[in-house]
Order: sequence, then C-alpha cells, then structure tokens
Amino acid sequence: MARLYFRQWLSGQDYGARVPGAAGMRNFAYAIGDLDTREALLVDPAYDVDDLVDLLDADDMRCVGALATHYHVDHVGGDFQGYAVQGISSLLERVDVPIHVQRLEAPWIERSTGVRDALASHDGGDVIHVGDVPVALLHTPGHTPGSQCLLVDGMLITGDTLFIDGCGRTDLPGGDYAEMQETLTSRLSQITDSTEVFPGHFYSEVPSMRMGTLRIRNDFLGPMAPDADDEVDEETDPTE
Repeated sequence: MARLYFRQWLSGQDYGARVPGAAGMRNFAYAIGDLDTREALLVDPAYDVDDLVDLLDADDMRCVGALATHYHVDHVGGDFQGYAVQGISSLLERVDVPIHVQRLEAPWIERSTGVRDALASHDGGDVIHVGDVPVALLHTPGHTPGSQCLLVDGMLITGDTLFIDGCGRTDLPGGDYAEMQETLTSRLSQITDSTEVFPGHFYSEVPSMRMGTLRIRNDFLGPMAPDADDEVDEETDPTE
C-alpha cells in the first residue's frame, strides 16, 4: 500500500533514552499512518510519550489516536511498584485522541492508567481506519483477557502475544494458559506465512520475521490452517 506510513521504534534507543527502565525492557512502539492525510496512530505508547509524538512530528505526521495491545504498564503506562510510567494518560495531556482497545481489556486499562472516557472499545474482527489505511483488530487472549494483534497491509503487530522466540507469559493477573494455547495453535493459524510479524519486545536478534519462518522456529505456534489464504484474504485482512 503506497500510502501506508509504518514505523517501529525501540525504547531506550529510539525514544525514552533518558527514562529509567526503558532500555532494559526493550519495548517496541509502533506508528501506523496514511501518508496522504498525514494522520497516524501510535501503538503501545509508553515511557516517553513526548519523544514518540516528536518522532511523528519529525516525519510531518499528526497523531490522531492510539492503539493498545494490552493493559501492562510497559505498553500503556501506569504505576509499577510505586514508579510512574508514562503512557496513554500522558498522551492525552498532549493530544485529545481516542485510545482503541479490545473490549475485554478496557477495564484493565482503566485500572492501570486511570483513563476511561477516551477509551474506544472494540471487538475482535473490527476494522479501524487511519486516513484510508485499514487496521484489523484480532482478539488474541492468553497473555491478558483482551490482548489484541493488529493486522495491516501484510504486517501483524503482536504485542506480548507472540515473540520471535516464545510467547507472552500467562502467570500475571488476567493470564490464561488455555486461552494462550488456543490463540497460538488456532486463532493465529489463519495468518498467512507471508505476513511479517512485529512483536512487542526486542527479545531476539531480529526485530521482525515472516510468519512462515516463525512457524518453523517457534515451537509454541501451530501450523497454518489449510484454508488460511482464502480466509485471511476475504475476511481477516482488509488491506489485501
């Protein structure tokens, strides 16, 4: 898609270099936008929101919203053992925009961040648009009840659901091992091998990888469904 704007930024390096803990957590934040309208969504803005908005400004892009993959403080901000982590509440102090979340995750995000009125709740299978760029929301519970992955133009942002090596833990509040197994072996089986996976953390030697390679490398993933090409093209991926 020629008009797609896409960026992947590493905490402690590309943004948040002066924020304690940002480098150690190795979070990725993302931006998805429309190069024609110059509008963009920030994905999982945390640690240093001003840096992230400034990165958009440097690209002549305007933040019109945020997407949260799940409620944990290193993705949306909040209190961590008495230490305040910047996140969506700080973003709202700078720009008045909607925060797009999975419906089941909304109460967890509210408790974590104190943000309520700005939350825009969605169901799995919903599609939101930034400009004319569609982003499909996939409900992928397991790490948290309302974890979601974002599918746009042959790319899948997975948050803490799926990493290049391994997957998100399920022993934190809201985690569910059985749901994670279902997500990894069934729900994500509809994602085609050609899809590029972009995780929520830089825990491996590469920042992204094709799903087909991941299915060979990552023992937690199930095989691609036999009819996945048809189902993704017709139902899941609106950008094809």
